[in-house]
Amino acid sequence: MPAITLTTLQSLKQKGEKITMLTCYDATFAHACNEAGVEVLLVGDSLGMVLQGHDSTLPVTTAEMAYHTACVKRGNTDALILADLPFMANATLEQTMTNSAMLMQAGAHMVKVEGALWLAESIRLLAERGVPVCAHMGLTPQAVNILGGYKVQGRNENQARQMRADAISLEQAGASMLLLECVPSELAAEISQAVKIPVIGIGAGSDTDGQVLVLHDMLGLSITGRVPKFVKNFMQGQDSIQSALKAYVNEVKGVTFPGIEHGFSA
Repeated sequence: MPAITLTTLQSLKQKGEKITMLTCYDATFAHACNEAGVEVLLVGDSLGMVLQGHDSTLPVTTAEMAYHTACVKRGNTDALILADLPFMANATLEQTMTNSAMLMQAGAHMVKVEGALWLAESIRLLAERGVPVCAHMGLTPQAVNILGGYKVQGRNENQARQMRADAISLEQAGASMLLLECVPSELAAEISQAVKIPVIGIGAGSDTDGQVLVLHDMLGLSITGRVPKFVKNFMQGQDSIQSALKAYVNEVKGVTFPGIEHGFSA
């Protein structure tokens, strides 16, 4: 497939074709995801849990994120690479600029930041300096201690109203993409309609512009044995990892994944 750019993703949204994204942390899986047609590779700070064995994403450093971004870059030919700014890497505007530069120089095409309206100024500054930004809203794992655990966000009307308003404001600030995690399906659909930029969901229903899963989750691999409601094991019924990756792409594109059972209500 031709190289995926922000223009490609915007075109897919306008055409109503779903965008496929998976987490990826190394060159081998980058190549495999390319072969399967995955459009966006997310070098997620989820690597802290699935690769490093931590119980949260908080211990991950920017240097570690840059290392894995560079690994993915070497195995990638076509996909857009999105890299997470890890915990406290964007605590100040100066840190945000420095750490975003590190990830972009390692091979990222876009950085992802967790939060809400308070991100607006840093998003504006990054966009002005040529760094595309994905704003991660809803359940933000870096804030798990404030949120009181991994809980669905936006279930009451006040939260939902604020999340819709914040999404619009972050788009106006210059965000190129939104990621909604563990948000009621109806709210995620409303936000996807309210903004012009692509909206990717995980545990946010089927009406977002695309889907993302943690690679290890969708391959049925888990250290803890706990499987989130929004996960499907795509290795079931397949004879290879490559077939599972392709099945994921086909089901997202065909809007058969996620099903109603993978989403949340208000």
